[in-house]
Amino acid sequence: MSSIKQFQVTFDCAEPERVARFWCEVLGYVVPPPPRGFATWDDFNRSLFPEDQGSWFACMDPSGVGPRLFFQRVPEGKVVKNRVHLDVRVGTGLVGEERLATLEAECARLVALGAVRVRLLRADGVNESCIVMQDIEGNEFCLD
Repeated sequence: MSSIKQFQVTFDCAEPERVARFWCEVLGYVVPPPPRGFATWDDFNRSLFPEDQGSWFACMDPSGVGPRLFFQRVPEGKVVKNRVHLDVRVGTGLVGEERLATLEAECARLVALGAVRVRLLRADGVNESCIVMQDIEGNEFCLD
């Protein structure tokens, strides 16, 4: 049996490029180069049928370690809580007030990018503190 070497995480959304660029800022990801034969992504989009223009966008970890993120336009809006979400690991190894300060600083940075703070989940003796947030289209994620 072979092992899986790579995977991508796909987001359904209304505005793929906008959401992708948000996650680039959150994670330090970059937009990959446009397809061969196109100088820019705008050039590529103009080559598509009007209904397909802007229908998807992607971003990637510049180090090649993290998964590619793919954003695809869908007609329906978000209705219920995500069944899968990203945990943005900024407090790994930290505990107590040091962890909270780190989480709060990152939360402030992400709110400035358009994220929404939902709630702080305080350490409970089993799990460390984390902050539940939403991206610019309301998809939940955690600062962990």
